[in-house]
Amino acid sequence: MTEYEKMQNGMIYDCLAEELGLVQKQSHRLCEQYNKLGVDDGAKKTELLHQMFPNDDFGAYRSMEAPLFIDNHREITIGKNFYANIHFSFIAGNQVKIGDNVFVGPYCTLATGIHSLVADERRITFDEQGNPHDFEYGKPIIIGNDVWIASNVTICGGVTIGDGSVIGAGSVVTKDIPAGVLAAGNPCKVIREITEVDSMYLRAKQR
Repeated sequence: MTEYEKMQNGMIYDCLAEELGLVQKQSHRLCEQYNKLGVDDGAKKTELLHQMFPNDDFGAYRSMEAPLFIDNHREITIGKNFYANIHFSFIAGNQVKIGDNVFVGPYCTLATGIHSLVADERRITFDEQGNPHDFEYGKPIIIGNDVWIASNVTICGGVTIGDGSVIGAGSVVTKDIPAGVLAAGNPCKVIREITEVDSMYLRAKQR
């Protein structure tokens, strides 16, 4: 089994393995190109997004504000009608699956990689040839359909967020969040269910 396959299966793997490094460099290059484009370069941005996510069904709409950082574009899939505000980051270590109609606020991070709490296990080591090795493991993140992730949210590996839920600003999500709820905090916890009375047409001044 390759180090890449170990990563995908949630096993301990060497994140400095050459195969992983090649994919990450490709992802980083695509992000660098994307982040250099201007507000009037919509067609070029769309072309680069298709290169980053060649197997995704973009649906009617996909927009990701620059800058963004995708550590490993092969391990993140995104559904239809997706929007991410500035500084959207995916830190690799396992897979991320995002459903349809998901909104992500500014400065949000999906972090699937997990380092050891034991210092000796966390250190970079070197083999007899002088090659560095860094061992970690990861857990997947699954985000359902119609989820809104507000600004400055971090979602940790191993978390599933149910359909229709909202994650409040500044949250750190370390455990699963069920469908149809408002959740917030550090650590993020369910506050209440979302109901019809939460309609913006009832809560905001109508014009």
